[in-house]
Amino acid sequence: MIAHFNAFCCISSSSSKFVNAMINDHVRNGRLIDAWKMFDENPHCRNLTSWNSMLNGCIKNDQIRLACQLFNEMPERDVVSWNTLLAGFRRIGDSEQVVRRFVRMERIGVIPTEVTFTTVISAISNIGFEALVQQLHGRVILLAFNSNVFVATALIGGYGNLGDSIALRRVFDEMSVKNVASWNALISGYMKLGCMDEARLAFERMPERNIVSWTSLVHGYVCNKMPDEARCCFDKMPERNVFSWTVMISGYEKNGKFVEALELFLSMRESGVCPNQSTFSSALSACAGCSSLFIGKQVHVGILKSGLPLDVVLLSSLVDMYAKCGHVNAAIRAFEAMPEKNLVSWNSTICGYARHGIGVKALEQFERMKKHGIRPDYVTFVSLLSACGHGGLVEEGERYFSSMERDFGIKPRIEHYACMVDLYGRAGQLDKAEKLIREMPFEPDVVVLGALLAACGIHSDLEHGLVAAELMYKLEHDHPAIYSLLSKIYGDRGGWNEVIELRKVMKEMGAKKQKGSSWIQPSFCVS
Repeated sequence: MIAHFNAFCCISSSSSKFVNAMINDHVRNGRLIDAWKMFDENPHCRNLTSWNSMLNGCIKNDQIRLACQLFNEMPERDVVSWNTLLAGFRRIGDSEQVVRRFVRMERIGVIPTEVTFTTVISAISNIGFEALVQQLHGRVILLAFNSNVFVATALIGGYGNLGDSIALRRVFDEMSVKNVASWNALISGYMKLGCMDEARLAFERMPERNIVSWTSLVHGYVCNKMPDEARCCFDKMPERNVFSWTVMISGYEKNGKFVEALELFLSMRESGVCPNQSTFSSALSACAGCSSLFIGKQVHVGILKSGLPLDVVLLSSLVDMYAKCGHVNAAIRAFEAMPEKNLVSWNSTICGYARHGIGVKALEQFERMKKHGIRPDYVTFVSLLSACGHGGLVEEGERYFSSMERDFGIKPRIEHYACMVDLYGRAGQLDKAEKLIREMPFEPDVVVLGALLAACGIHSDLEHGLVAAELMYKLEHDHPAIYSLLSKIYGDRGGWNEVIELRKVMKEMGAKKQKGSSWIQPSFCVS
């Protein structure tokens, strides 16, 4: 009897090992359906390993709801089960659920591991949970995990995101063993704090560097608006991959160096490195920044030739490029062809209509956006109010302006007030424009006052023009718009003595009218 029982146990154990091996193989190769089939057809061979493997498969395939259902049905769970679920919530960026599950895990007595702390700290450090990071640090020390390189690296990243340079350095110095990842985390932490001298010093002290180290330093200079230093570092890199090229191209674009971004993109193509979706997106943004439709079309052709999957970010960049380069019809065609549309793509089309004076279409697009369940943001309303201003739609502009906070909880920023002042000014309602400026919850800036002054110039309104000029003078007394627009208003009214005096003042100050300019597109092929 005992012999038969032992034989049965051996067979059962062997069967479980075989089933688990098959489930793991399916999960590893992304065949979740096959893994489920094997799991469902062998209920008597399941053990904790089987359940954990299926849980891991759900997480890897971004099936978080299915993972939660499976987790709740597990007859028993260990720390691996909890770690897998925590990693799943971190993967989708749900930091709140990471914290909730971690607290529940602790309350039922499951002792966390190094993997647990690495996952939780990494998940919460980006959202400003400073007190919780410090509490976790205390638990790490209590459980003697502070010497673990992965936990310590996560803490360095966490304190870097929270802006605590002292704690960041202390954690790093206390590490008994430091690897390249921990050095990279230290550099990244300093860069987030804007401490580029310390970041550079840490980089130079590294016993060994990899391509991530170099790319991190380039990224740090870019984020701290030091594109020339970033390029110098980029040029010294012993090797480059698509990510380092993309960081530098994106850095130029974000710092307004659009031609440099496109020239570097061309150099990347010539070097044989294939761009990815992020690279193409940055190149399209650079084309939009310098209104280069010709090069933008070439980049579009390059995207089609590459065979890369067209994700929502890349397609949104394409819509934005065509809209900002004046080809509104192409922007709308690209937008309508998108299988999935996000807020950025909707905003791009509304902005495209607004920029080119098609106000009614911009408002229609906004209503379509709401019907699709997309919630607007402050950028949406800047475009809407601008569209109303260019289209003379005063009542519509007032309605949208008042609906921002009432219906969507968006407090108007100074950009929105500038749009409303421009709207009233273009319509000749200068009393309303001046009243709005005086009732603003913050002090007006040069843009707001410039909009009022420009409107006074259009309508030759000296009374409001003098008020706007006086307010602007207090902010920037040598701004040329003050004198040139007042000079125009006086000239329209025949006040030539005042015109002569103003021009004399401008000459003494060296102030000049802003000259018109045109853009000559660089002549190189990028497709």
